[in-house]
Amino acid sequence: MSRLSWFLAGIGLGAFAVVQLRDNPKAQQAVDELYEAAKDFGAAVADGYREREEELSKPAKRTPNTKK
Repeated sequence: MSRLSWFLAGIGLGAFAVVQLRDNPKAQQAVDELYEAAKDFGAAVADGYREREEELSKPAKRTPNTKK
């Protein structure tokens, strides 16, 4: 398929999605739920990143040398 065909297909699918979101409240609700889920996932990833950064920024614990 040529690039122009893919471009036109994308425009057509985008127009279809806009019409569905405008006319169908269930479609809008599904998009809202997907948006919230993505936001929650992003927040969880960010929290995990921050926790790992804190772990790595702490000095390493050293065990005492018990050899005599």
